[in-house]
Amino acid sequence: MEKVIVLLTVILLVPGKTLCHPVTDAVPSLRFAVIGDWGGLPLPPYNTKQETLVAAQLGQTVSHWGADFIVSVGDNFYYDGVMSVTDLRIEETFESVFRAPSLRNVPWYIVAGNHDHNGNITAQMAYSNVSSRWKFPDLYYDLSFTIPSTNVSVRLVLLDTVVLCGNSDDSLGEQPTGATNAKLANQQLEWLTEKLQSAKEEYLLVVGHYPVWSVAEHGPTHCLLHHVEPLLRKHKVTAYMCGHDHNMQYLQDDSGIGYVLSGAGNFMENSRKHEKHVPAGYLRFFQGDEETMGSFAYVQITPKEMNITYIQSGGKSTFHTTLYPRRL
Repeated sequence: MEKVIVLLTVILLVPGKTLCHPVTDAVPSLRFAVIGDWGGLPLPPYNTKQETLVAAQLGQTVSHWGADFIVSVGDNFYYDGVMSVTDLRIEETFESVFRAPSLRNVPWYIVAGNHDHNGNITAQMAYSNVSSRWKFPDLYYDLSFTIPSTNVSVRLVLLDTVVLCGNSDDSLGEQPTGATNAKLANQQLEWLTEKLQSAKEEYLLVVGHYPVWSVAEHGPTHCLLHHVEPLLRKHKVTAYMCGHDHNMQYLQDDSGIGYVLSGAGNFMENSRKHEKHVPAGYLRFFQGDEETMGSFAYVQITPKEMNITYIQSGGKSTFHTTLYPRRL
């Protein structure tokens, strides 16, 4: 059945065709996109062709389908973050690239990646006071939404996986080196436990930069498998959303948790070197081909279901799947 859904979605979204909504507009829904690792380059023009194409497609998709917000899963500025709120990288890599009229008033909820922590992460948070659409209130935070015209709610729990697990050297494909400050890491873990334990929302989504599960270059993050994955299972989280590996993946574990990896905002990497480190059957979709020129995930949540569609530059949908409300 899943293969049939994928093929139908591709037909609906081929370039030049009218974009068809995953669910009719008559159904109340919460809509957002998930984009990661879109952070340009530290040299002029401070962006990549892939980033500009992904930004253009994001603008078109939001224009056709709408969006209540965007979730950025980290590595917002390659390779060393920003230095201050006036750093030209913010203008050249973010503001002047994601400039489509449809994105002008859509808030971006931000988490930090390992490259962001190489710079002044406080400056990225402070930019929230400069920009009306850049929302980065703290290193980790949570948000609650109600689907319009319903009493069905959605909670997003946004983590700083670098504080939790430490930084990593992408060039060496290394695992995070361990929390720099154990006290801060433990505080975040206690906070996460409390948030998940108290969540009564029908949909519970956790967001971070590092993947829990990934078949690609970095593979599963050992720290998250040890500290976070058991909590996701225990508290029946709907989905975990991340980036870090520069491709698009969808994995689903044996408890039904969806793992949305959206790391194709700036580069593409076709490695599946850790496929044997992920349990058989978890991987449902992988796309790392360079010619796709980037991708992002689009999510629409209704009272009855959560539709996830992967959209690449040029408007083609490459994957679609559905998750359902939690049964508490």
